[in-house]
Order: sequence, then structure tokens, then C-alpha cells
Amino acid sequence: MSVFPHLFQPIEIRGHRIRNRLFFPAHGTSLGDRGRVSDALIAYHDARARGGAGMIVVEGMSMHPSFDLAAGYLLAGEPGIVPGFRRLADAVHGHGCAILGQLFHPGAAIRATIDGARRPAISSSAVPFERYSLMPTPATPALLAELVDSYARAAGHIVEGGLDGVEILASMGYLVAQFLNPRTNRRDDAYGGSLENRMRFLVEILEATRARIGCEAILGVRISDSDATPGAMESGEVLEICQVLEDRGLVDYVNVIGGNTRTARGWIEVVPPMTIEPGHVAACAGVLRKHLSLPVLVAGRINQPHLADDIIASGQADMVGLVRGMIADPMFAAKAEDGRVDDIRSCIACNQACFGHRLQYHAVSCIQHPETGRELAFGHVKSPARRYKTVWVVGGGPAGMKAAAVLAERGHDVTLYERGGRLGGQALLAQALPGRAEFGGIVTNLVREMELTGVRVERGVEVAAADVRNARPDAVVVATGGQPHRPAVEGEDEAHVVESWSVIRGEANVGGSVLVADWKNDWIGLGLAERLARDGCRVRLAVTGMVPGQNIQEAVRDHWIGQLSRLGVEIITYARLFGADRDTVYLQHTVTDDPIVCDGVETLVLCQGTSSDAALAGELAGWPGEMHVIGDALSPRTAEEAVLDGLKAGMAIGA
Repeated sequence: MSVFPHLFQPIEIRGHRIRNRLFFPAHGTSLGDRGRVSDALIAYHDARARGGAGMIVVEGMSMHPSFDLAAGYLLAGEPGIVPGFRRLADAVHGHGCAILGQLFHPGAAIRATIDGARRPAISSSAVPFERYSLMPTPATPALLAELVDSYARAAGHIVEGGLDGVEILASMGYLVAQFLNPRTNRRDDAYGGSLENRMRFLVEILEATRARIGCEAILGVRISDSDATPGAMESGEVLEICQVLEDRGLVDYVNVIGGNTRTARGWIEVVPPMTIEPGHVAACAGVLRKHLSLPVLVAGRINQPHLADDIIASGQADMVGLVRGMIADPMFAAKAEDGRVDDIRSCIACNQACFGHRLQYHAVSCIQHPETGRELAFGHVKSPARRYKTVWVVGGGPAGMKAAAVLAERGHDVTLYERGGRLGGQALLAQALPGRAEFGGIVTNLVREMELTGVRVERGVEVAAADVRNARPDAVVVATGGQPHRPAVEGEDEAHVVESWSVIRGEANVGGSVLVADWKNDWIGLGLAERLARDGCRVRLAVTGMVPGQNIQEAVRDHWIGQLSRLGVEIITYARLFGADRDTVYLQHTVTDDPIVCDGVETLVLCQGTSSDAALAGELAGWPGEMHVIGDALSPRTAEEAVLDGLKAGMAIGA
């Protein structure tokens, strides 16, 4: 019997038996090919079906010319997509997994363009869309009728293609939700005013869709709750809508998510970073389930099987969705069912390669598991090496650990050497900042992968070039990382200047008034500013970018900036470090070069990036063995590139 008995009970939805209570919710992947189903998309979902998911809902798809962005979305309204659906359905069904397709229209939330020019934004009413600075045009009744027909036609293509049903997206402040919400729907015609009128567009979509797909296919709706942003629908309003849908027999389930796209705060709830409580939408879903007889599904930062099982056991939902959890580990469900909890590669909610990639229309991936989204190039199960080799991996950060784990899985004899006492590299710094403890999961997960594959780990050992030449391994992977970049600061002999890493480690004394000079515009400056403010310091954060955290995913960045605002941190943008003296820091505006003078500074904290530690690689130049230089030793970047470098090196040696 499974240690999670509630998760691994089947459930029936409209006559379709779903093998367990874990599903892979709809999310953009950017894996389509000019609006069609691609081999890459099939491989992506095949991996999650093979990994034990009970049901997959394929990403929100376009169905109408007002939103036909083939570069980023599947065009379900085109008949030519049907053969691709059939291949996708066959692959997923082959593993005993159900599969649905979601239909989506952003309405006023249309940021993407085809050729650089913005398209007209439509909505229920001309209510400004804050996050994208758009003023939409109210959709005419004729256009709404056209949209309803387009939803139904696209749903027909989905079911004709062999998928088990259709989900209508009515959540997160997108087009259908813009009609449901009385604060964004200010119409005075048949589609506005009363609840019945505000629901008319959704009801017409559902009725037309059911008529097109027949009585056997599943038809569900996704709706938002747990949203406290100004102007959002209240929980009572959401319940009332769901009760109408149930009473009229329009849907087979309700799928609940949090947040909305209208505001920066609402978007944080859609893709909650690690600072947001896991399972934060479950309580709202529980209220709906208490009042509905329909199955209630829920998703929202659920990354542990214990939490998922508790949600089912407590009656808060009938199924639990994991997007990022199954992006990080396609085998999540199978491992949970087998009780291999420690083997699950838990999502750390960094948002960098999943939603961060998607927002740039790059293929979705994971910083811990870059095989995701690259299934055709790198399988989740590694092929054995053609020739087994003795390999030394020098450096125990994320790059080195990933390389070692992949090499050992492929059959090589692998030893990893770490000169310090702990594995993890710069990830240890990240996890030490406020709200970032979960980032340490990348270390825990990679260490476990090394344990499972049999990597030998030697800590407290610094490898010199002479050691390599004497031992003569077949290959060496140099993953020696980097060190803080320390530029010369004019006048620093008079000033109290400390380096960010030493502050994080608690090795530096910091005065009561601090200026953090952040060149990197990533998590370090934000995290240090928060930590020092919480310690009682007056903090000024000077960044070279337009906004602190410019180079990290926006939901993570925006939440952090909100924290700094509440803590009273002063933010100075477009500011490069020039110099300092005893109590003053001198900055330059990055556009005008005009001086920015900050008086009353006791300590200047430098966040000036990273320099490669590539000494070993240089000393091994000309060595006859095979050598790969990866991670920051190759070029200072982020954990994402470090782990990807490790994967590539692991697959290249003995290929």
C-alpha cells in the first residue's frame, strides 16, 4: 500500500477513470512548432505520463485570429493541428494517463506581438489593464458570438484529435474572467450587470463546446480564487459562479488557481515564488468543495507529496496539480507512489527556467533539471557511455555535482573533489538570505542524485594540476566556480568597504547606515538589502539597472521589491559605483554620467559580480587528457547555466 493512500486512489470524471489524484496543469511551454504540436512537445508530456501523472492538461491554446500567436501558442482553431493532437494523445494514453486541452484568450492581457506591433486588446469593458499599461476595447456582441463559435470549433479539434476533453480557462484575469468580474465588466448590455449577464459569455462557450464535443468528453473550467488584490473577484462571488455552473450541468469539474495577471501583486500569486507559503490556494478550494458536488481540482505551489496527500485527505480538493513540481521531476508521481520521497527532485520555486523562459517564449525548463524541455536532446534516463572512463570532477557546486551525477549514471568511474567542507558552491550563499532557504534544495537534490548514481565525494581536498598529471584520469571536469569580483574603488582606503559574500557569511562587520552597490541586478543585492534592513540598518540599494532584480524572474523580483518597500529601503536606479570616502559614496548615473552623492554612509557593500576561478584549467593547458571547463569557471553566469554545463559535459565524455 502506498504511503500516500489518498493520492493514489483513482477518480472518475464523466466516465473517464483517472488513475490517481495528481495532474499536470496547463501552462505555456513554447515547445510548439509554428502553432502545431511538435515532437518536442510530445516528448515533454510523454515524460510526465510515463512518470505517473494521472491527468495532463495541455497548455492554453489559441482559437481565434485576435490571438493567433503561433510563435508561442498552439493554434487549436486550425484543422491542421488535429494529426499532431492524435500523436500526442496516443503517446500519453500509452502510459495510462488521461489528457485534456485548455482553450485560452488573454483579452486585455495581450502583451506579445507577431512583428513588434501591438495588437488591439479586447475585453468586457474599457477598464485599464495595469500590468501591461493597456486600454482595451469592449468586445461587440458580434465579436463575442464569433469567439463562442471559435471556442467550440477548437474544442472539436481537440476531441477529434483523441484528447479526453477540454478545459476552458476562466481564471487569472484573462478574457472570460474579465466578463465574470463586476469590477472589470461595466457593460450595460446582455453581457454585463447581473450575475446571469456577466456569466453569459462563459455559459455560451460551455454550451457551444458541449454541443461540439459530445456527451462523452470531459469539459472543465479553470477559475481563480485566493486573490486579495484590489479589484479581484471575492471568494463568495467565485462560489456563486461555480454553483451556477454545477446547477446547470455545464461542467464536469472546477479547477482552482490563485492570483490574476492584472497587477504585479496578482501575478505573484499566479506563479508564487519560494517566499509564498506552499499550498496557498488549497483552503479556498476547500470552501468550494464543501459547497459543490463537482470534483474540485487545485494547484498552486504544491511541491511535496505529503502536502498533496493532506489536501486530498482533508477534503480540500479531489485532485492536486503540480506544474513546477513535475517540471522539476517528471517522475514525481511514480516516486511518490513507490515511497521514494527522498528521491523526488523537489521544486524550489525559483521561477527562473520555467516561467522565466516562458515569458521570453523560450522552451520551458528547470535550473535543477535542464533535461526538461530538452527531452529530445537529453533523455531523463541517460544512455550508457560507449566507453567507460575514469573521471575527476573538481568543484562541488551545482555544475560539478550535475556533471558527476550524469557521468556516474552513464557508467563512468567518477570522483568529485571539493576543496571546502560543504558541497553547494554559491547556492549556499543564496539559501542564507531571507526567504531563500528553499534554494538550498538544489544542493540537497543534486547530492541525492550523486548518492543514487554512486559518485565518490572527497571534501576538503584541493586538486592541483600536478595531482591530475600524476593520477592520469581519463578526463577532468573543471568546475572550480568563481570568486567575488572586486573592482578598485576610488578612495576606498578611507571608506569601510566590504564584499557581499563576506556579509552573507557573517564574516564582515556592517555599520548602521549601509549602501549596497549592485552591479549584477540579481538576487544578491535584493537579498542583502532585505537582510540588512531587517537587522535594523538604514539601507540604500543602488543598482545599475532600471529596477533591482532586473535579471531575475519578475514575480520573484516584484515580491522582493515589495518587501524592501515595506522595510523602508531606499532604491537608487541607473547608478554605477564611482568611489567612496569615510562617510560618503559617490555614484554616477549610467545614462548621463552625472554624479549621485550619498552622504552618511558607514559601510559600502559591494555586489559587483563574479570572476572566474579558472587557475586549474589554465595550469592543465596542454595536458593530453580530456578536459571540460564548466559553470562559473568557464564564464560567470547563474545556477541554471552551471547545471546545464554539467549536463552537457556529463553527456559528452565517453559519448
